[in-house]
Amino acid sequence: MSRIDLRNVNKQFGNATILRDISLTIDPGEFCVFIGPSGCGKSTLLRLIAGLDDASSGDIEIEGKRVNDLPPAQRNVAMVFQSYALYPHMTVKENMAFGLRHQKLPAAEIEQRVAEASRILRLDGLLDRRPRELSGGQRQRVAIGRAIVRKPRVFLFDEPLSNLDAALRVQTRVEIAKLHRGLGSASMIYVTHDQVEAMTLADKIVLLQPLAGRDDMLSVAQVGHPLELYHHPANRFVAGFIGSPAMNFIDARVTGTAEGRVSAKVNQLACDARLSASGLVEGEPVTLGIRPEHVVVGQGPQHARVSHVEHLGEQSYVYLDVQGVAMPLLAKTHRDDIAIDDDLPFMLPPEAMHVFRADGMAQARPR
Repeated sequence: MSRIDLRNVNKQFGNATILRDISLTIDPGEFCVFIGPSGCGKSTLLRLIAGLDDASSGDIEIEGKRVNDLPPAQRNVAMVFQSYALYPHMTVKENMAFGLRHQKLPAAEIEQRVAEASRILRLDGLLDRRPRELSGGQRQRVAIGRAIVRKPRVFLFDEPLSNLDAALRVQTRVEIAKLHRGLGSASMIYVTHDQVEAMTLADKIVLLQPLAGRDDMLSVAQVGHPLELYHHPANRFVAGFIGSPAMNFIDARVTGTAEGRVSAKVNQLACDARLSASGLVEGEPVTLGIRPEHVVVGQGPQHARVSHVEHLGEQSYVYLDVQGVAMPLLAKTHRDDIAIDDDLPFMLPPEAMHVFRADGMAQARPR
């Protein structure tokens, strides 16, 4: 089975440590997404698994076998790059078959594999075309087909949709999801900086986080199901990275604690949050967090002036100037009758509030 284990993997370039102490498991058949800030080392981690780069230390295992010293061709993985890297003088069929011919497989088997991949990716009518005659989405499907015909146990995708326009990204994303379901036990690891891709595709998200004070060094911030990271972020970084628009953050101080509840206040804005267990003390500085879609507008005990409104059709983004709060509070609502300078009541539901200590770590919330 195509299980992948990384144990205490580190990567250094010269004296610079890029990845530090990365340990995680990707189960057979799982769709795992590596996500994090752009240029932060996600692709480097993918290349370590592929064998295109060497780990400085630690172990990489595929199907229970340590592969650190194996070349890429012997790891039973296939990689789809951001650039299509198709041979321009070859047809679609020739591009897909090239690697198999290099392996000296029988002609009948090559024909069968190309036909099967073409059917899966709906390339049957394009097999005699050359890359210049294809759209960007079609070229990307050919690049994916070139990986499928190898029948690897692990598929590695390095930002495969970043060169496509918005409509094609959505279409190809759906095709990749269907491909994963149709390939059974093959595992997929997918690198992206687009959280929409991560949330919609992943069985498991691995969110990489720059270490405090070291933007050039990464560690794992949180691993889990997409909705686990959305509803129960491990720290402020995860909370701010997952979700669009980003979570609102409010610096406050604890004014009271009770079983399963904590109260906090910043100037005239008082908030309650429901917590599994707090351990917080009165007067302690905390950061409160709430997602824009959870801010209730049009009712509640608090009032704020509307400083800006973005009408997007089905929904609107409303920016609220709350007295004593440094940044405007962003609310996401289906109302379209709110205007700038309105005095708008709002409410921050306790069950939607997140609380982060001074070190950025989240306080546990009820599940």
